[in-house]
Amino acid sequence: MATVDECRTALEQFAENLASNPKSVKKLTGFQRTLAADITDLNVSFNGQFDKGKLIDIVDGDNPDAQIRMIVAGDDLVKLVAGELDFMKAFTSGQVKIKANMMDLMKLRGVL
Repeated sequence: MATVDECRTALEQFAENLASNPKSVKKLTGFQRTLAADITDLNVSFNGQFDKGKLIDIVDGDNPDAQIRMIVAGDDLVKLVAGELDFMKAFTSGQVKIKANMMDLMKLRGVL
């Protein structure tokens, strides 16, 4: 079972992966949204924001007003970021849930 620290590290790695991919940065330029990530098996949350094509300011704790909410088990988050779990398969099977408006989902689909 993934730890809180491993989940925090996975989210930070996800942010680094986005920032180092010019295509992702370009697709997310102008996309300003808040993100909350609920780690179900650990009963913890993290939050950050998308700004200028990057995911920044990732901190511990929930943001109840987040515009995008990801709900995932810790092990699945770690596997997603490591490339061991396909996002679309995990999303369609319910392993990963994303609560957001349809336009935001479409925008994110291109970078996940």
